[in-house]
Amino acid sequence: MKIYQKGDKKLLNAWAFYDWANSVYPLVISTAIFPIYYTLITKGYEDIEFLGFNFKNTALISFITAFAFIILVFITPMLSGIADYTGLKKLFMKVFCYGGAIFCISLYWFDIDNLEMGLFFYFGAVIGFWGSLVFYNSYLPEIAYPEQQDQISAKGYAFGYIGSVILLIFNLAMVNFPEAFGIVDALANNAEIDAGKITAMKISFLTVGVWWLLFSQYSFYYLPGPKTTKKINSKILFNGFKEIKVVWSLLKLHPYLKSYLLAFFIYSIALQTVVLIATYFGAEEILWKNDNDRMTGLIVSILIIQLIAIVGALVTAKVSKKFGNIYTLIILNILWAFLCLYAYFVKSPFQFFIAAGLVGIVMGGMQSLSRSTFSKFLPESDNNTSFFSFFDVTQKVSIVIGMVLFGTIDQITGSMRNSMLFFMTFFFIGALLLVKLNKKIKA
Repeated sequence: MKIYQKGDKKLLNAWAFYDWANSVYPLVISTAIFPIYYTLITKGYEDIEFLGFNFKNTALISFITAFAFIILVFITPMLSGIADYTGLKKLFMKVFCYGGAIFCISLYWFDIDNLEMGLFFYFGAVIGFWGSLVFYNSYLPEIAYPEQQDQISAKGYAFGYIGSVILLIFNLAMVNFPEAFGIVDALANNAEIDAGKITAMKISFLTVGVWWLLFSQYSFYYLPGPKTTKKINSKILFNGFKEIKVVWSLLKLHPYLKSYLLAFFIYSIALQTVVLIATYFGAEEILWKNDNDRMTGLIVSILIIQLIAIVGALVTAKVSKKFGNIYTLIILNILWAFLCLYAYFVKSPFQFFIAAGLVGIVMGGMQSLSRSTFSKFLPESDNNTSFFSFFDVTQKVSIVIGMVLFGTIDQITGSMRNSMLFFMTFFFIGALLLVKLNKKIKA
């Protein structure tokens, strides 16, 4: 097999193409069809009993997601340390990729009658997707030069948006016209949604797993394997945590990187949480006419977000090239803060569609630029996985905090609007920290 050199276009495109493969998970499972499906099957259950406790349905999914990220916080440093030592980065990326895809397929059997098992499948899919990302992201400085990283990172997100929208459109057609796909069932208990549409949603989970497995093979073919391999032994099991500690100590020598990570941690508490719960918010808080209207409206809004996000990611890369990464991130944080404020007052479907368009503009650019900005601040090192593991742990801890805060406020107040308003402050604080960092860089 030919080994491609750093900066090679084929290698860069193959790396970016993994976004095409895996982005169907965050769109269909995290954002679009699964949240709608979950809302429909739990509708009418004011309190859901889970493991002996009663939860509001949206609060329960927030807590399950938070628990998945707590597990990830502990296992990814361990595995990234092993990957650095053994050179098995590609293998670990495959394990999480394949595991996540299989759990997505397993969501076909998620139903209110087997809630615990279904939530376990959801939990496993979260682990698989986010676990693969730390190894995927750590390839960026290894395969791309600094001047290539903003563009190729944005290209990856663009690939992801395009690929995931293609699959979502197919799934949307299947859900809305199940008879055309040979999916015909009797009416479900909910007279507003027939069982054919419910079955089509379940089949969409299957398509995510198959898509993810199939298209990831292109990336795995080109991504470099280990230069040398070492055997796993008990001494290196906790190397990842040691490396995290080493990276933490190294931050003293790299104050810009340290300041950026703090800002990233703060605004990620809000950013990642809002992205994860946006569809649940739309399903619960917007005044739809009926369940069919809710389902169609939510998927249309998600399509709006994804399509506009493609442009947003690419435009943000060009804006950052002209004005700088930090300045661009400051503007994006401020825009997100005002979006949270606007969301507090959104009630009608039309207002929700406007919010979706605005989210699309800033979502893709924020995620893409955050990744490439971190990569640019990294010192020269052979242990990129450890640095990206630290970055990954920072992100995951922020998600845990965000989801727990969101779920708690939702559970106590009975409304996700209050959580959205509270999260506005994190974006403002993130912007202020980035302003301070920008002054340090220019000083």
